[in-house]
Amino acid sequence: MVVGDASLDIDTLVIGAGPGGYVAAIRAAQLGQSVLCVDKEYVGGVCLNVGCIPSKALISASHQYESISHADAFGITASDVKVDWSKVQEFKSGIVKKLTGGVGSLLKANKVQFFSGEVMFINENEARVFNDQEAPRYRFKNCIIATGSRPIELKAFPYGKRIISSTGALSLPELPKSVIVIGGGYIGIELGQMFSKFGTKVTVIEGGDSILPGFDKDMSSLVVKKLKGTKVDIVTGALAQSAEQTDNDVTLTYKVGDKEEKVTADYLLVTVGRRPNTDGDLGLELANITVGERGLIEVDDQCRTSNKNVYAIGDIIAGPALAHKAMYEGRVAAEAISGLPSMIDYKCVPAVCFSDPECASVGYTEKDAKDKGHNVKVGKFPFAINGRAMSLNAAEGFVKLVADADSGLVLGAHIVGMEASNMIAELGLAIEMGATLEDIALTIHAHPTLGEIVLDAAEVALGHPIHTVLK
Repeated sequence: MVVGDASLDIDTLVIGAGPGGYVAAIRAAQLGQSVLCVDKEYVGGVCLNVGCIPSKALISASHQYESISHADAFGITASDVKVDWSKVQEFKSGIVKKLTGGVGSLLKANKVQFFSGEVMFINENEARVFNDQEAPRYRFKNCIIATGSRPIELKAFPYGKRIISSTGALSLPELPKSVIVIGGGYIGIELGQMFSKFGTKVTVIEGGDSILPGFDKDMSSLVVKKLKGTKVDIVTGALAQSAEQTDNDVTLTYKVGDKEEKVTADYLLVTVGRRPNTDGDLGLELANITVGERGLIEVDDQCRTSNKNVYAIGDIIAGPALAHKAMYEGRVAAEAISGLPSMIDYKCVPAVCFSDPECASVGYTEKDAKDKGHNVKVGKFPFAINGRAMSLNAAEGFVKLVADADSGLVLGAHIVGMEASNMIAELGLAIEMGATLEDIALTIHAHPTLGEIVLDAAEVALGHPIHTVLK
């Protein structure tokens, strides 16, 4: 029974129920802690509700539409293929509902208390959680902050009406006839290509000299080729200047060098990165938590902040803003609180773009490996001479392995092609376990599969490929 404003006691307070937060909460509860998880918006966070999951649902739907529309390569003729956008949105929403409901059930099954509301620190070990109905106060032994991030809003392009963020792009009431995308990173390319497959005219405005700057240029060039095949206009070296809206469209003014250009579309989608959610009314200073450059919280190798009882994970600490990185950090923080020797190690964080073809990388690039002093050996094998890829009519792409020439140790892997997002897992495990090229080559891969391309790339690097001739 609480008298007045006395604090309730809890072992672990988790702020945020996104991929990092809910994983941390469940793992902490598994380790015997009493856990309270608080989120002001929704269980599952940005990823499950307005990010990773709904975007992949729409991307999958666009692939289906394109495949059916171009099935003649398989000897199949389909006529009068149409898109019912409202049903596409229903499909997306149904997946989101199932997954968020599943996470809610997991929290409950693990006896994690959930509070729908906000949090404000009172001091180093107390916080108030509140919503419109109640505002209880909690004293915690430990706390994990997992408040995530939000799309960066440019001053010249404030969100509203015809100017939208990635969140708005996922829930448009109608399929637009045209879209301008500012930003050629993975979010802009994923969503832009999704719309283009549905028949939307897409223009990508990128400030750099190429799209998907985080990936090998040989990989991104295949994506560019596919984008141009669906009549996507890509303008690189372009600086967006201003936008003018009407009730029906928006006109973007941009510069390439000294030349000013204009383009008009139904919507302007701004995808220039994400900002950590550490600038609100959380009261971090009251909890003695140091926030560094770009609003990121400083942590040690167990995700511990300057307050030894408070941990931070996910998009609010240094590193890529990726859901799987946050989930990993959530486990580490929960285990560190419980006295386990868990520590973060980022050598095997995969990066994936669900473009067409998909791009996936893990570990070192060839340049990274050389910069680290390795004598580098590379093995590269194309999808084009793999039987499974041919049978799927998906012969574009390659697997590239980067290894230490002296020891054979696998240092990095880069895949562009169908199912790259799934294929990269084997190579992440290989790097994590210290596997060599020979370990991969001697592992029996099922036939016929795309996974055989990994084996073939290893054999190329070893100098004795079976399915190609070395030049």
